[in-house]
Amino acid sequence: MKRYMNMALLYAVLAMVGGVFYREFTKINGFTAKTTLAVVHTHYFLLGMVFFLLLVLLEKSFSFTGPKTGRVLAVYHIGLNLTVVMFVVRGIVQVLGTALSAGMDAAISGIAGIGHILLGISMVLLLMQIRRSVAGKDELK
Repeated sequence: MKRYMNMALLYAVLAMVGGVFYREFTKINGFTAKTTLAVVHTHYFLLGMVFFLLLVLLEKSFSFTGPKTGRVLAVYHIGLNLTVVMFVVRGIVQVLGTALSAGMDAAISGIAGIGHILLGISMVLLLMQIRRSVAGKDELK
């Protein structure tokens, strides 16, 4: 549980850093249109901090952590951070008005898509692990 709590704290700090970067970077550059930098803050808060706070509660209630949990969570971390890094890259390009080739534009979208896929797969695997633990608790009653 301590590891989950530490991850929640780390992602809360990253969310705040992402929010400050978005606000200051757009202000410095006089940018007022939409940018993907705006979603970095919410992604880290919800998929980072809130997600791991929920894992603290679920671990306390159902003791779901097993030998495969570390690998599943490593994939989750990679997916979340890969997604957010691509949001930052895309946002910086948008704010600076940098022209991208079609290939580079597709590469940024593709890498962000891979991050989303990793997030989705690891979430499903983790939910299946939690479901097995919940079912095991029900059988004991």
